[in-house]
Amino acid sequence: MSSSPSTRPPPHGLHEVVDPSTGAVFTSIESAGLEETDAAIERAHAAYPDWRAVAPADRARLLRRFAAVVDAHVEELAGLEVRNAGHTISQARWEAGNVRDVLDYYAGAPERLSGRQIPVAGGVDVTFKEPLGVVGVIVPWNFPMPIAGWGLGPALAAGNTVVLKPAELTPLTAIRLGELALEAGIPGGVLSVLPGPGSVVGERFVSHPYVRKVCFTGSTRVGQQIMRGAAEQLTRVTLELGGKSANIVFADADLDKAAAAAPMGAFDNAGQDCCARSRILVERPVYDRFLELLEPAVRAVRVGSPGDDATDMGPLISPGQREQVRSFVEGDGVDVAFRGEAPGGDGFWYPPTVVLPHGSDARVWRDEVFGPVVAVLPFDGELEAVAMANDSVYGLSGSIWTRDVGRALRVSRGVEAGNLSVNSHASVRYSTPFGGFKASGLGRELGPDALDSFTDVKNVFISTEG
Repeated sequence: MSSSPSTRPPPHGLHEVVDPSTGAVFTSIESAGLEETDAAIERAHAAYPDWRAVAPADRARLLRRFAAVVDAHVEELAGLEVRNAGHTISQARWEAGNVRDVLDYYAGAPERLSGRQIPVAGGVDVTFKEPLGVVGVIVPWNFPMPIAGWGLGPALAAGNTVVLKPAELTPLTAIRLGELALEAGIPGGVLSVLPGPGSVVGERFVSHPYVRKVCFTGSTRVGQQIMRGAAEQLTRVTLELGGKSANIVFADADLDKAAAAAPMGAFDNAGQDCCARSRILVERPVYDRFLELLEPAVRAVRVGSPGDDATDMGPLISPGQREQVRSFVEGDGVDVAFRGEAPGGDGFWYPPTVVLPHGSDARVWRDEVFGPVVAVLPFDGELEAVAMANDSVYGLSGSIWTRDVGRALRVSRGVEAGNLSVNSHASVRYSTPFGGFKASGLGRELGPDALDSFTDVKNVFISTEG
């Protein structure tokens, strides 16, 4: 890896890495092609029998050692993510810690991956949870570290080997995690990291007969392409795709708390989050008051150098992403209510922005912005709130603000989303399942449920009759 900045085009096979806060190239990496991808998949296939045969306690011990090595490098990993992805340092530390915690959590799985004994006539019937083989993990640029961990942690714990492709824009922490795995004693070939274009590396994960499962996080459009391609090999898929999550604020809610929490529910990671609560639905009697409370909260969001501990929000990932975000705000049918501040000059900055669409058919209300823009509309009553929240192709996350426990439960059951929070915006815990409804994806990551998608159930009947 080169550490010297360059303005010249990279040689063939090299990919330049840009700091989003400055717009400057600061390193370059080797980019894998088809030959390197096939070789890594073949190494993973060759390593699979031995890794599968590792005693459960020993596999658990290796995963705990991997977690400990990650823990010892949290600051290093966080620093890489600040520079590579523009994440704030506080967020990047959490993300590195999440990788550690996911590995620790799934270190408990190998010794608890139990089957069942099922009562039958004439013998004993038992089930086993068997690993699948080689798993391909395709990681997005918005949360490079955590999502890498969500795929590799349960996959390795279940006895699979992993080939992992980081996003082209943000490869550095995945590469480092691969090095730390070897340092922790994970055998060679068990975890391989392959930076490279999705059209080469990612597509080969889908088409290669040795890859028995693909985990993908990214856009719904690409997820559909992967699912179509996976059908050719009957390859399993877990897809975590887009989102357009609703933040529903009822009149009986603690408005001060709801308004104070709303900005970072939408603007965390500069809004580049599938779980971003980018639609705020406010019950009409408190709509005006909520906007009055929301404005100072938005203006208080500190946008600046991601390496500064005081920063709340950093830059967008690329100039193209900034132009996409701008197109939502400058389009027809949208009024800007108020904005926060953002740096000028170099870097891919955009201010936190609150818009008032002219109706629920506005593009900013229906499509995923993936930037620091939140839209607000009023509603009348519980039934309309649920209907408006569900009027979306997506169903990943959302929040409900109310003091009425019965309403919280009714609305939670009514909203079509995989991860909901009441009086909170917490979407992700490593010990609970994460995934979406509708166009937000298939399958579940994290928690105990994730292991099911990395194993096959084998049924064995043993006759006891003479």
